[in-house]
Amino acid sequence: MKPVFDSYADAVQEIRDGATLMVGGFGLVGIPENLIMALAEKGVKNLTVISNNCGVDDWGLGLLLRNRQIRKMIASYVGENKEFERQVLSGELEVELLPQGTLAEKIRAGGAGIPAFFTPAGVGTQAEEGREIRRFGGKDYLLEEALTADFSLIRAARADTMGNLVYNKTARNFNPMMAAAGRVTIAEAEELVAPGELDPESIHTPGIYVQSLIVGKQRKRIEKLTTR
Repeated sequence: MKPVFDSYADAVQEIRDGATLMVGGFGLVGIPENLIMALAEKGVKNLTVISNNCGVDDWGLGLLLRNRQIRKMIASYVGENKEFERQVLSGELEVELLPQGTLAEKIRAGGAGIPAFFTPAGVGTQAEEGREIRRFGGKDYLLEEALTADFSLIRAARADTMGNLVYNKTARNFNPMMAAAGRVTIAEAEELVAPGELDPESIHTPGIYVQSLIVGKQRKRIEKLTTR
């Protein structure tokens, strides 16, 4: 059985200044929004955050950005956040932008214990500067190192008390691979059930990757609302 926290503050209590975090989500879909808010309230600083993007100005990881809690962001897309742009241009925020497939594979490799791999993405661009390039089958490939994190904060639709997780449709996104690549994985779930209630064939993340759980409702903000 995995520890189940009573409060989000308790769930993030071990995260200290300077930690490296992986945070699930794509836009605002599938983000562990309550754990992010708990980090904002905790006030930890100098974080390195690995996530597909940095939320929006007033929600998700944008809350940590607004509080100047993020030192470095490793991401593939950052276009929805004006504060992100301001901090980058002013030199307040260090950014490493990666092709989305490369980011996903770096995280997957980290969770699988694979230290590095070669990819054709970025060959012939500024991304290859100072990087090792090898030729396979008559084609050039860049060496990319895997990513891991001190903590992974992920979001699931359902969890059982053994830490097995099920995600809801596209809210799965980066969550499963980040759950595997974090040394400590904290899962925020909408529903907690007893062992055996989840169909074994439907489990997306086995409990061996999860160290602790917390259960609660999410607001599920819409990133871009279009009305007629």
